[in-house]
Amino acid sequence: MDMEFFKMMSEAAFSNPFSDRRIEIDRRIVGAPENSDWHEMLVPLLRVLDKNIQILSSSAKAMANLRESLKTPDFDEETRAVAVSVLFHVFHQHMNQFDALIVEQIAAGDEPCRAPFAFQCMEKLVGYGFKRADACRYVAMFYQIRRAYFFISKELVGESPCMKQLRAQLWDNIFTHDISWYERCLWNRMEDFSTLLLGETGTGKGAAAAAIGRSGFIPFNQNSQRFAESFTRAFVSINLSQYPETLIESELFGHRKGAFTGAIEKHDGIFARCSPYGAIFLDEIGDVGIPVQIKLLQVLQERTFTPVGSHDKLRFKGRVIAATNKPIDALRREGKFRDDFYYRLCSDLITVPPLRQRIRETPRELERLANHLMQRICGPDLRLPVVDVLKKDFGKNYAWTGNVRELEQAIRRILLTGTYEGDTAAEPPEGIALSHAVESGSLTAKDLVEKYCRDLYDTYGNYGEVARRTGLDWRTVKKNVVGNEK
Repeated sequence: MDMEFFKMMSEAAFSNPFSDRRIEIDRRIVGAPENSDWHEMLVPLLRVLDKNIQILSSSAKAMANLRESLKTPDFDEETRAVAVSVLFHVFHQHMNQFDALIVEQIAAGDEPCRAPFAFQCMEKLVGYGFKRADACRYVAMFYQIRRAYFFISKELVGESPCMKQLRAQLWDNIFTHDISWYERCLWNRMEDFSTLLLGETGTGKGAAAAAIGRSGFIPFNQNSQRFAESFTRAFVSINLSQYPETLIESELFGHRKGAFTGAIEKHDGIFARCSPYGAIFLDEIGDVGIPVQIKLLQVLQERTFTPVGSHDKLRFKGRVIAATNKPIDALRREGKFRDDFYYRLCSDLITVPPLRQRIRETPRELERLANHLMQRICGPDLRLPVVDVLKKDFGKNYAWTGNVRELEQAIRRILLTGTYEGDTAAEPPEGIALSHAVESGSLTAKDLVEKYCRDLYDTYGNYGEVARRTGLDWRTVKKNVVGNEK
C-alpha cells in the first residue's frame, strides 16, 4: 500500500472544501498545475483513490490488519489515514444520492424521507471493519457534510475573496477548523457554540444562518432507514424587531394559558419549537432591551427557560445564532448591549460582507450575482437583458446600500418597468458614505479629516485614542469631531 498517498488523502478529507489549503492538497495528490480548477481535479483524485482502495481490498492481509485495528478505540496514525481514506471513498460513492435526498427532503417538508441507500452505505463501512455504531454515525456525518456544502455553496454565491472567506468561515462554524476534532468529540456537543452574525441590512445574514441551522448532525435510524428528523424543521427563526417589548418574551419562551390578558391558550415559543438537532436564529438581536438580554443570557448559561406565567424549567438543546445590522461595539459602549451577553453569543463572530465590497474586489461579481438571482426569480430557461441595464446605469461606485436585497428588487423593477434609478432616498451610514466619497473623489481634504476623525471616535469613543491613531493633537481631533456633529 502507498501509505504516503493515504496520509495525503486523509489530510484532504479533513480540510475545509472552501479553503485554499484543500485546493493545494488536491493539486499535490493528482499532480495538477497551480492554476487548475478544484472541480476539475475531483475526478482524477477519485480515480487515484479508487485505484488505491482496490489495492487495499485485494490484499487479504491488509484488510485483516485494518479490521483488527478498527476494533481498538485508539488506533495508530497509519490506520487512521487508511480509515479516513476509506470513509472518503465510500462517501463519494454515495454523494449524488445524498444530494438527491436533500432535494427530495426539501420538497417533502418535515416528514423524514426514506434513505435505503444510506443503509447500504453503512453496510459497506461495516464490511471494511468499522463498528456498526460508528458506521451509523459516519453515515449521519456524510449527510451533514453534504447538506453543509449544498446550502453554503447554493445560497451564498460569489467569487470575490470576501465571499470565499465567508463560505470557509461558515464551514468551520459547522465542523470547527479541524474536522477531525469534530469527528472525534464535538459532533454531539455543538449546542454550546453560539454564533453572532454582523453585517448591513440585506447582505445575506439570514441565508448564512440558515446554512448553519440546516447543517446540524442528525442521527441515522438503521431500522427505519430514515434520518431522525427532516432538516427542514431543524432551523427556526424570529425577527425580534417586529415584536413590542411586551410580547418578545412570549414569542421567545412561550406562555401558559391565562398568563396575561389575551393569553387564551398555551403558546410554545421559539425555544420550545427548536429541534435538538437544529438551531434558532435571533435576527435583529441589537434591537432588544436589557431585560430580554438578561433572560436570553440565562438560557445560554443554563440551557433552560421558563414560559411566561409558569414555574416549569424547560430544557433547550439547540444552537443559537444571532444577527444584527447595528454597530455592536457602539451598542456595548453606550450600555445598550450587555458585555456578558455579547461574550456568550460570540463563540464565533462572522461578518457578512456588503455588496459594494464584493463588487470592488471582483467587478464581475455584480453580473454573476444578478444572473443567479434572475434564475431564482424567472427560472433557468429565461434570458433577459437585465444585467445589461444594471451595467449601463450603475458604475462601480454605486453604494448599493440595500445590498443583495436591493439588487434583487432592482431586478424585479427592471423586469416590470425596464429601468431602475437606484435608491436615491437611502442615506448610507457614515462609514459607508466616507468610503463611497473617497472612491468617487468628491471630498475636500478638510472634509476627509473631519469624517475620518468622526468615524474613529464613533468606534473608540475616546479623543486620545483617535489622536494616537491619526497622529493629530487631541484638541484638533475634538475640533474635527465636534465640528462634524454640527
